[in-house]
Amino acid sequence: MSTSISAPTPPLVCWSCQEKSLGAHFCSNCGKILQVPRGIDYFAFFGLPRKLRVDLDDLEKRFHELSWRLHPDNFVRASERERELAVDHGSRLNDAYRTLREPIARVEYLLALAGARNESQQRQQAPPELLEEVFELNESLEELRRTRAAGGAPAGLRAQLEAARKEFQEKLAEVDAQLERAFGEWDAAVDDQAQEDARKKVMSRMNELLNRRSYIRNLVGNVAQELET
Repeated sequence: MSTSISAPTPPLVCWSCQEKSLGAHFCSNCGKILQVPRGIDYFAFFGLPRKLRVDLDDLEKRFHELSWRLHPDNFVRASERERELAVDHGSRLNDAYRTLREPIARVEYLLALAGARNESQQRQQAPPELLEEVFELNESLEELRRTRAAGGAPAGLRAQLEAARKEFQEKLAEVDAQLERAFGEWDAAVDDQAQEDARKKVMSRMNELLNRRSYIRNLVGNVAQELET
């Protein structure tokens, strides 16, 4: 499993002038739009390190600047190849922006880059410390369904489930707070050029938190769906 914490981008060779370019999107020698390698990741696409605490104002500024430079109106008189490259850049720009602006999508993408995103059976299993609460919640949901099927008005059950939904929403907020702290640990590892074992430990922790978050979010969604029926 690769756990690279940097996103090195080697100089690109311009397809037009054949010179090496320091830019990621436009040739620093002739100004033509570049053929960016498919393997370049979303962080490098924006000229960012693989860090999880992203300055959203800066990201948005980079996005709008690139969107303007890649707008089709700027390539009306360009060659067919340049127009195709502009469309390709624009599509990848939108995908990269949608991913990096959202914290959960961002960390999932980072873990996927390193081959560290593991959504195994753990995602489908209740965290050990929540087993009793999840068991009681599922019992209440089943009772609600049975009462509703029998034509009853389960006011008391609904109030119980509302309380359970609020409790699990609070737990979801706790997991998000833990993830935010893990983001800081990861970024510190990037800045300190930490050893691979230390990086793997942080990644493993983030993966576990994402699986827990997914499980709790599904619980909240299930309760909400039953209450809205």
